[in-house]
Amino acid sequence: MQLTLDSVACMLRAPSEEQGPVAAPLIPEGMDSREDEPRSCVVCGDRATGYNFHALTCEGCKGFFRRTVNKSTGPTCPFTGSCEVSRAQRRRCPACRLQKCLDVGMRKDMVLSPEALALRRAKQALRRAQQPLMKVRKEQNELVQTLLEAHTRYVATMFDQFVQFKPPAHLFGHRQPLPSLGPVLPLLTHFAGIKTFMLQQIIKFTKALPLFRSLAVEDQLSLLKGAAVEMCQIALNTTFCLQTQNFLCGPLCYTVEDALHDRPGVTQREEVEQLQEKMALTLDSYIKEQRQQRPQKRFLYAKLLGLLTELRSINNQYWYQIQRIQGLPAMVPLLQEICS
Repeated sequence: MQLTLDSVACMLRAPSEEQGPVAAPLIPEGMDSREDEPRSCVVCGDRATGYNFHALTCEGCKGFFRRTVNKSTGPTCPFTGSCEVSRAQRRRCPACRLQKCLDVGMRKDMVLSPEALALRRAKQALRRAQQPLMKVRKEQNELVQTLLEAHTRYVATMFDQFVQFKPPAHLFGHRQPLPSLGPVLPLLTHFAGIKTFMLQQIIKFTKALPLFRSLAVEDQLSLLKGAAVEMCQIALNTTFCLQTQNFLCGPLCYTVEDALHDRPGVTQREEVEQLQEKMALTLDSYIKEQRQQRPQKRFLYAKLLGLLTELRSINNQYWYQIQRIQGLPAMVPLLQEICS
């Protein structure tokens, strides 16, 4: 059966195998969509980060004041003592900048000595070490379990099933092909079959997520259109063997040479952004909880977010290569529609 966007829409509308009541979009009560207006540093006019040494300042002026105010020899102005202190000019004259810090109310007596600062940081580190272990909230833990169960059922096991799509004998490596596979098809036909199968599994995976099902079907289609191949790529990368530089999918072994042969269309952007934020916060909490057993992973969340840009670039290159493979888009109509 050929898989197209129309058939995907029918799959999304159909009840899932374990589908219960559709979850309503999560909109926190009492949340105001308007953000507080940004405040300016009273010294240079840059964006302020808070009150530092008794004045509302930016991080730059806070650090400058701490470094400069208690020096035995203060800076002197080479001009008339009335230099402009702005975001662009604040480094031109340290003397006038320091004087403005004092004029707006920044206090010398609030600057800690190096010894006192080191003592305070040591106490803060001790307090952090004594804090109870961070726990993922019950709602977040249920979401993690739902994701893991859906992933195990539809994604983690799909590579062992590639053998059903009549692979050429060379993909078995040193193993003997299974006798019941029937006639062997060309490699391109095999790839077309497993691509369609992977996309179907990704669709089933998303259908098993109540939060995703709570979105409008049109938005589900738009998100799948933009991210389905990225999800397939992430899943496929888990089969890659660094030692052999091959993709190990059950009894099949694919080489790199074998493989060489913001979402438009979303309508309910606020609902999608709320869902993305919920998922991001859950991932952050989950990583923080795991990090307490593995401290070396403390930058894992930031690194994962950084990889999304690279993944998007890989996705673009993937579509470029797909369009160049003669005959493949016609063999996998869903790829052709997503790509267009």
